[in-house]
Amino acid sequence: MSGSGAQLHNVFVYGSFQEPDVVKVMLDRTPEIISVTLPGFKRFRLKGRLYPCVIPCEGGEVHGKLLMGLTDEELENVDAVEGNEYERVTVGVVRDDNSEKMTVNTYIWINKHDSDMYGEWDFEEWKQLHKPKFMETIKEIIKINKNPQGKGVDDYTQILHKNLGDALLS
Repeated sequence: MSGSGAQLHNVFVYGSFQEPDVVKVMLDRTPEIISVTLPGFKRFRLKGRLYPCVIPCEGGEVHGKLLMGLTDEELENVDAVEGNEYERVTVGVVRDDNSEKMTVNTYIWINKHDSDMYGEWDFEEWKQLHKPKFMETIKEIIKINKNPQGKGVDDYTQILHKNLGDALLS
């Protein structure tokens, strides 16, 4: 018998987590994924990083994916991988297939005036150039998260910077 009181979470993703292979590593399964739009935000590249950020922006919109039905444990995995530079918030998205409005979680960049933000992040470019290194890094973070031995979100953020900063140089 499953726990009927368990709350499931829907999470809007707009960067590398749109890739089902990344989601499978992070969650150890592939949940239902649907296309949605997040109004009132804009996505940016980040200098020296392989992943984007979003911040509130009047008139903006971000196209991405919605990961449906995540458990508390899976949400903790996403929190770990997002690190300490993002804040999990509740936002409204619109389904691309039927225009249904939904309230979901997403991760926004904490430093809304970060000088490292620039231009539009390109998902197809990321898949071609950086997906393999990103996958290795996510696997490392998830492995540590399952057996933290004193490591936490700050350590995961350092791993992202170390591993993925090197990928930008190669």
